[in-house]
Amino acid sequence: MKIRYAAKTDPGMKRTHNEDFYLTLDEEKLFIVADGMGGHAMGEVASKMAAETLQEFYKRTKDEDATWPYKMDRQLSYVENRLVCGIKLANWKVHESATKDPRCKGMGTTMVTCMLNGDRAYFGWVGDSRGYRLRNGVIKQMTRDHSLLEDYKEAKPDMTEEEQRNFPHKNVITRALGMRETVQVDIRPEGIEIGDVFMLCCDGLTGMIDDQRIGEIIKNADEDLEKCVTDLVDQANKNGGVDNITVIVLRTYEDEKYKEVAEKFDKKKN
Repeated sequence: MKIRYAAKTDPGMKRTHNEDFYLTLDEEKLFIVADGMGGHAMGEVASKMAAETLQEFYKRTKDEDATWPYKMDRQLSYVENRLVCGIKLANWKVHESATKDPRCKGMGTTMVTCMLNGDRAYFGWVGDSRGYRLRNGVIKQMTRDHSLLEDYKEAKPDMTEEEQRNFPHKNVITRALGMRETVQVDIRPEGIEIGDVFMLCCDGLTGMIDDQRIGEIIKNADEDLEKCVTDLVDQANKNGGVDNITVIVLRTYEDEKYKEVAEKFDKKKN
């Protein structure tokens, strides 16, 4: 199985700076989106610090004999433990900086990740940045927001869409990296089928475009992933662009199809 991906970040229509950050680790097939928060542009420090801490952890732990800063959870696989441990370390790093440096006080960040390993995709996340899968034309959210709204929806399953739209605290998150010394990381493994499309994004995208429309844009872009991420960002900005917007889209291929598609779009770029 092969993968192709594209990514894009944009400050949006209302913000003067971008506090989002993303990284792609090709060798590890690990994709990261972080949405920072904090005064005086400290959000961009937090998101970059968290993503780069996770990246560095993966570089250091290529050797399975490497020492980890946290104990393994026996209920999780090695791959899951590695992802959870790396995100916990990112949390500690942001929290330490926020505690020791007065300029960084109160900074934090969400994080959503997707790692492809063998025939499985592993989502790990903290906060309300999201992971999605598009399979056979059907889009599905693979993560659960750590937000006050999501907690209310769980407590009140009959909450209407109108009530959700008018919920006064829908932008309040209940978990983020850097808020406390330790953090609970959610993890979700899913089987991969050839042709699956995975997307990671911050709430600057999902707050402007509903899931159905996101799925339509991905389907309409087909194999052109650069067009896909550009169209998603453009639509979010067209709808108001009230926050920074970041998105990564990746698609799985069988080997022969990958060669055909890669050749087509490499030529298009040139």
